[in-house]
Amino acid sequence: MNRNPVLDPTLQEILQVVKPTRADWDTRITVLDQLRDVLQTVESLRGATVQPFGSFVSNLFTRWGDLDISVDLFSGASILFTGKKQKQTLLAQLLRAMRASGLWYRLQFVIHARVPILKVVSGHQRISCDISIDNLEGLLKSRFLFWISEIDGRFRDLVLLVKEWAKAHDINNSKNGTFNSYSLSLLVIFHLQTCVPAILPPLGEIYPRSAVDDLKGERKTAEESIAQLSAANIARFKSGSSRSVNRSSLSELLVSFFAKFSDINLKATELGVCPFTGRWENISNNTRWLPKTYSLFVEDPFEQPENAARSVSRKNLDRIAQVFEMTSHRLATDSNRNSIIGVLTAPHISESLVGTANVQNHHHHANGARHPHNLQGQARPWNNQLQQNWSQSNNIQNPPSWPGPARPRPQQKWSSQNNPRNMRQGQAPFRGQRPVVMTEAQTQQQQQKSQYKNGKQPMTNAPSGSSQSQGHIGKPPGQVNGVRFTRPAGPISQSQRGQMWRPRR
Repeated sequence: MNRNPVLDPTLQEILQVVKPTRADWDTRITVLDQLRDVLQTVESLRGATVQPFGSFVSNLFTRWGDLDISVDLFSGASILFTGKKQKQTLLAQLLRAMRASGLWYRLQFVIHARVPILKVVSGHQRISCDISIDNLEGLLKSRFLFWISEIDGRFRDLVLLVKEWAKAHDINNSKNGTFNSYSLSLLVIFHLQTCVPAILPPLGEIYPRSAVDDLKGERKTAEESIAQLSAANIARFKSGSSRSVNRSSLSELLVSFFAKFSDINLKATELGVCPFTGRWENISNNTRWLPKTYSLFVEDPFEQPENAARSVSRKNLDRIAQVFEMTSHRLATDSNRNSIIGVLTAPHISESLVGTANVQNHHHHANGARHPHNLQGQARPWNNQLQQNWSQSNNIQNPPSWPGPARPRPQQKWSSQNNPRNMRQGQAPFRGQRPVVMTEAQTQQQQQKSQYKNGKQPMTNAPSGSSQSQGHIGKPPGQVNGVRFTRPAGPISQSQRGQMWRPRR
């Protein structure tokens, strides 16, 4: 494959924008704390715990990703079954309490879903949340995805890029008959299993059966048993001396991903995607999948034989294949940076990145050198360091414990002026929209205009390396986006991470 020289650096620019910052993690932890406060007002939910899962736990969420939350009724020893009727009743009571608190917006009760959920938007930074009851299966799958991401870091980057691409082309919405984010992650896993040489093993080699079926008996024992067996098998795969190493670049893997599924509408008539075996499986020969009533079958490897892509409709599958094919062709042939960004991202990202290039070119000509601009304080890859600290090389045999609730923290006050989800300074926050990502130069210019209007002198450029030059223009060193910041400024150590997940007493 001839490598497109523009594609790799462009993908890194996109990832720099979509990967969450420390403030994005803090925002979601605050939302979890606010939900815990609401639970204390519901008599039937007192004593229940709030557990995040989904992309937040698997470390596969973008800066504006949703937050999946499970309200666990039984924190005791045994795993107990909670019926659908009981879940509906409890969610209805929680809905009334959340509405009464005045801190939640756009409350929607999806009562007849396979897993009943409350869909809400938090008043704090407008984070979209899906709340369910006793979703232990979701917690388990999230943990598996986190472990898989530690086998090879390209998996996480590919998932973030694919999810952003799918949103840009409106094929990441299960309610509208397209992919959910979980099925997209499984497609990425399958691609890394079937590339040559393989980067990921068949998931049956990590856990040899449907893991959800083993969630029974004593909860701690069941979870530890699953974790220990999975960790041992992952360590065995990573240490295999006879295994060929795939050194494909991120851009090569992304191009081949789109090429592999460009005819998915044709393959889906006879074949299903099976990450458990790491192969295309003939549907007619698989008794677990019959009778076949889906347009596309992507087996859930952790809850067999469930179809993770059951929401994809036949009509949308043809359109999805066209988007795959178009993207594959464009990435393989187009060497224009801005055009590539337009294919892979939604307008709010592409416009900010195109603007960044223009500002950088202006500084290059004016100063004779390129200034290292920083998009919204993301120059420091603290999240990558977190992932490395959380599981150093030999700690995979003893994987991290399942995250518990975050410790309570004082309520943070965000001013509309410094709210990163506002379209412009002083405007009310978005509701259901993504933030406009502003470059450092754009932020500085905006604040200078505000100071002129208020009769103040404009601020001067901060020297490179100062707190102001790190994406926090005009803010004290102890604040990020107007919020008092008490966490360590550098990368988070493993012990500090444990403090973040300390259970609330």
